[in-house]
Amino acid sequence: MTACKWKVFAILIVLFVIQSLGFKEDKAEAAPVLKYGIEDPKVWDLQYRLKTLGLYDGALDGKYGPGTVSSVLEFQKEYGAYPDGIAGPATWRQLRKYTLSKPEMDIMAKIIYSEARGESYKGQVAVGAVVMNRIQSDEFPNTIEGVVFQKNAFTAVMDGQYGMEPNRTAYMAALDAVRGWDPTGNSHYYFNPKTATSKWIWTRTPTMQIGRHTFAN
Repeated sequence: MTACKWKVFAILIVLFVIQSLGFKEDKAEAAPVLKYGIEDPKVWDLQYRLKTLGLYDGALDGKYGPGTVSSVLEFQKEYGAYPDGIAGPATWRQLRKYTLSKPEMDIMAKIIYSEARGESYKGQVAVGAVVMNRIQSDEFPNTIEGVVFQKNAFTAVMDGQYGMEPNRTAYMAALDAVRGWDPTGNSHYYFNPKTATSKWIWTRTPTMQIGRHTFAN
């Protein structure tokens, strides 16, 4: 292959890579646009997320009716999205930051139960609050899957306790954490000082003690 052909080939490869990256970025940013009159399973997810925040008290029927419009407007006003009653990309970004879907709520209950089932109710909510604080922070993954399953992030995931079945209390604590109860003062870490083996965790700045857990940043 001549030098000229090599140059053309190299340019084509670069263009292909740029185009592929752009496609992935667009795909990652894609969000459903839901508005009045639509009936879709994604509306059910929207209604569920709003219900967890106490902003929607209607039926989870997947129908984007007046009640859903009103709840979306209330969410948009409270969470900094343009109040138009339409669940577009900007609104979904805030929804995914401050709410969880049904499967994600199951993950939250499981990590709370496996990490803090022996703690007080406040201590269980505190663990959920740390998870939410990480989702909302630029320093951590922006999904609960990314946060909970980040390498070495939670002992219960590493030792298999995460597989335990959560109880009703864990789900209640998950709901309170999603609704914004944060007993930790916006902490991003916690550990049991009697069992912690990581030297790194001791370098974090303690914020408070709740039960057997020290919370820190």
